[in-house]
Amino acid sequence: MDDLATHSPPYDLLRPERQTSPLVFASPHSGRDYPEEFLASTRLDAVGIRRSEDAFVDELFAAVPAFGAPLLAARFPRAWCDANREPWELDPGMFDAPLPSWVNSASPRVGAGLGTIARVVATGETIYRHRLSFWEAERRVRSCWEPYHAALAKLLAETRDRFGLCLMIDCHSMPAHPAQALDPPDFVLGDVHGTTCAPRVTRVLEAGLQNLGYRVRRNDPYAGGYITRHYGRPREGIHVIQMEIARPLYMDEQHIRRSANFARLQTDLSGLVERLAAEDWHLLTAR
Repeated sequence: MDDLATHSPPYDLLRPERQTSPLVFASPHSGRDYPEEFLASTRLDAVGIRRSEDAFVDELFAAVPAFGAPLLAARFPRAWCDANREPWELDPGMFDAPLPSWVNSASPRVGAGLGTIARVVATGETIYRHRLSFWEAERRVRSCWEPYHAALAKLLAETRDRFGLCLMIDCHSMPAHPAQALDPPDFVLGDVHGTTCAPRVTRVLEAGLQNLGYRVRRNDPYAGGYITRHYGRPREGIHVIQMEIARPLYMDEQHIRRSANFARLQTDLSGLVERLAAEDWHLLTAR
């Protein structure tokens, strides 16, 4: 695949014929357009390099535009450039020369190898055979991260201007975790402990999922990433909540394939979106 920025935007923006709801859905980690140069430079095989990907999450929410809301989905993979990080969270050990002084090299994400340009995939395997140049990181941030966030910021502002508020659901998937084997949640809702959206948003979403028979947990172990924290400003009329979906619900994690339950979950989520779109959110309007 050629450089995404050369020929087309590094994201898909699916809009309804007319936006009738203040909802916005986003999927920053479901991108699966892997550049050939990237595949040639990695130590991992075609499945291993996808371990960080929120595979098929954009497909789970494909019906969103039918209910009057837009869906923004990154086309670039998270292992190439992570849109749910600050733009310059970089690990100095990955690069062939010192990084500029303004780069954030001390964040916990960088320490875990999962900065804007990741050192490892989510399961811990090292991605690269060699060190990178800062120019390479800058190219990815400029061609992927910046256009994605420009589109997202524009979408949120347009929605708030039109409806007086905006409610974004940032959609992710989470791997099976051995520590949660006895009582694993099906969904984790992250509102950064009540700071990035009105309490009603979390309650409505939680109740909707529970009514469908799913186990829901709040903020544990995922309270919300960069996107949720950066854009969630309830006092300014922008409410953001992160939704993590357990991968065993809909996919074979080992082979990164849709499972037999994929269609059922997709139908359930479409019903949830329909309910959210029908909800009267005007009480959230910024004053």
